[in-house]
Amino acid sequence: MEKVSVSFSMPIRHRPTIRDIARDAGVSIATVSRVLNGRPDVSPGTRDVVLRVARDLQFSTNRSARGLQTGRTGLVAMTIPIVHSAHFAFILSGASEALHEQDMRIVLCPTRHEHDREVNLLERVVHGTTDGAILVLPEESGDELRALQAFGYPFVVVDPRAETPEGVPAVTAANTAGAVQAVDHLLGLGHTRIGAITGLEGWTATEDRRTGYRAALGAAGIRPDPALEVAGDWLIDGGVGAAEQLLERDDPPTAIFAFNDNLAVGALQAVRARGLRVPDDVSVVGFDDAELAAVVTPGLTTVRQPLAEMGRMAVSLLTRLLEGQRVDAVKVELATKLLVRGSTAPPRVRA
Repeated sequence: MEKVSVSFSMPIRHRPTIRDIARDAGVSIATVSRVLNGRPDVSPGTRDVVLRVARDLQFSTNRSARGLQTGRTGLVAMTIPIVHSAHFAFILSGASEALHEQDMRIVLCPTRHEHDREVNLLERVVHGTTDGAILVLPEESGDELRALQAFGYPFVVVDPRAETPEGVPAVTAANTAGAVQAVDHLLGLGHTRIGAITGLEGWTATEDRRTGYRAALGAAGIRPDPALEVAGDWLIDGGVGAAEQLLERDDPPTAIFAFNDNLAVGALQAVRARGLRVPDDVSVVGFDDAELAAVVTPGLTTVRQPLAEMGRMAVSLLTRLLEGQRVDAVKVELATKLLVRGSTAPPRVRA
């Protein structure tokens, strides 16, 4: 589907506050508060003037007491590709808990990985009652994110699909370092011929994990072999097909590093389909530490992404933006952790 560039070029206007109403109505802030809270101790004439000004300013009268003073609603939009994915669910959980602690709430906006749908959602939330947004794996281009930022709408990107423009706050896992951890583990076991099932081309996660994979091999004095890198699509079936390509080679790898757990599970299936065993014949490492990593047999050695922590950090950055505080670290990378399970072992000596 062709992507349509959307420019958020509408004039920037702040949300009206109780102070704005008091100024335009020529009354005190206390009087405005009494009117908006339905108190009886206000003359009919004054009440009419305050309500008329509130309507003219498009002030929402159902805001909380905090909102009356600050112009904020305590609502944060969160765009997320799909809800049922455990990957995104952990990010959502971390963000929702962090917002709850600050007496704020999420307005959930599933996008289904559709660019036009996401842009339409953002147009609505920008002009709605949300204070800001957390954009998880956003479909927007860098230009669209810049336009949204220029419009004055606070937002933070989580797990960006592509490199974010300078100055756009983003939270991600340390993908390069995590890939180095995975490959170093295999090298430490004695593997020297390590295949890679990469993710979709052009994605930041793919490029960063490929960088780590190649860097770890290079540091061990092993020249990366392009023939041992096969692209996947983040899905289990993609892992099956990619692993089959690697295993069909005359000199197949003794270990496979898959760039996410779905691809790794597909590799497990492909190894078994050829009558081989994991980890006796082929070791497999994934990336994510999704729930299925601990329930497959053997348990999957993988790199844990701090998904819930990423959601919490996004809320922390967004809160600072909403409060007008300086955000020193615009791009935050949270540390990954290698979890060793039963899918890796020293390579078998081949006759």
